[in-house]
Amino acid sequence: MKFFIDTANLAMIEEASALGVLDGVTTNPSLMAKEGISGKQNIHNHYLEICKIADGDISAEVLGVTFEEMVKEGEELAALHPRIVVKVPMTKDGIKAIKYFSEKGIKTNCTLVFSPGQALLAAKAGATYVSPFLGRLDDVSTDGLQLISDIRLIYDNYAFQTQILAASVRHSMHIINCAKIGADVVTCPLAPILSLLKHPLTDSGLDQFIKDSQKMK
Repeated sequence: MKFFIDTANLAMIEEASALGVLDGVTTNPSLMAKEGISGKQNIHNHYLEICKIADGDISAEVLGVTFEEMVKEGEELAALHPRIVVKVPMTKDGIKAIKYFSEKGIKTNCTLVFSPGQALLAAKAGATYVSPFLGRLDDVSTDGLQLISDIRLIYDNYAFQTQILAASVRHSMHIINCAKIGADVVTCPLAPILSLLKHPLTDSGLDQFIKDSQKMK
């Protein structure tokens, strides 16, 4: 399973990259705004900085809502760097744009997916990634992990090549359960990834090893 970090913060991307398990980055307009990045040129420059740090695919989201706007923005984003993936919302025009991009050989990430039907349409249109938001479903008392499972079944039934990119991942158990179900990718902040390192028996065991090693000197 691939690990993507969901942030536009360069320091966090550098820390995740240094850990040695980072496979890519996802961003969105909210994350860019959180870092104080605004204006098309500044946003484009920031994506280029991210590409310098992280290997793997970098999702860059379009801001337009019409087919024409998405195509124009998406082509500009894809031209920035070969590893840029154009992130497109799950809408009627978004599906049309994904089909257009897939025919042009441009990678896409269909975002804001909340149902198996939406994921099926994205795969039919040729999306490289589909991003079901499991945490946001959990927030409204709906089983987000069941959505991941349903999409996995549908994609396996028909050998779709679209990768399931589990988004809105909030904690380490989300990551573990996504791995059990068969998500191809998880994207999340750095904290849930780092929390996978932690276990009290590891800490106590290491502490005992250190104490015992002191006796051998």
